[in-house]
Amino acid sequence: MPVTTNTGGNSFLERVYNVSDPEELKHLYDEWADTYDSGVLDPTQDYVAPTFVAQAVVASYGNIENAKILDAGCGTGLSGLPLHKAGARNIDGVDLSEGMLKVARKLGIYTDLATADLSKPIEKPDGSYDIVVCVGTLTHGHVGPRPALEEMARITKKGGVMVSTILDDIWEEQGFAAEVVRLKSEGLVEVVSNESKDYRPGAKVTAKILVLRKK
Repeated sequence: MPVTTNTGGNSFLERVYNVSDPEELKHLYDEWADTYDSGVLDPTQDYVAPTFVAQAVVASYGNIENAKILDAGCGTGLSGLPLHKAGARNIDGVDLSEGMLKVARKLGIYTDLATADLSKPIEKPDGSYDIVVCVGTLTHGHVGPRPALEEMARITKKGGVMVSTILDDIWEEQGFAAEVVRLKSEGLVEVVSNESKDYRPGAKVTAKILVLRKK
């Protein structure tokens, strides 16, 4: 399926959006790791999704100082920084790319960092976390709705929250909307909010900031 989301001229983003093999994706991110932050924070992208997600976490959960948080698809740690700034002190991170994790380790904000493929079951016990965030990972060429959304719900404690970003142009097309309906109908989650935001305003890309609460 052709990717129509504007990449803002970022060649790495163009490549990772069009990958179908996890090993190739991992190698691309390993290659991109050292320049990732400067690339996505450039005015042509203006990647502000991590800030929106942290705001949604605080709004839906409250004080996060003692919350156990998983940053699923943490990359270089851009998504963890605003959580840490908001008071979080117990953040774990997982990502497909060891190269990205190497950059994240330098921040000193994560309790534990490990590699994981989020297109497969997450190797964490049920109810491990108060909060799970997934920023920029449920997207083209990366991770689809199943089993990821249900797995995030599984490892979240009852009453905990999951906050994810999902591009508006794949929300229905790639089955995310239908999967949220299924999880809700099966009594696993409730939808707290699902608002479209300027995810990468430099490239005029919008995304859902999806907030689910574990039932």
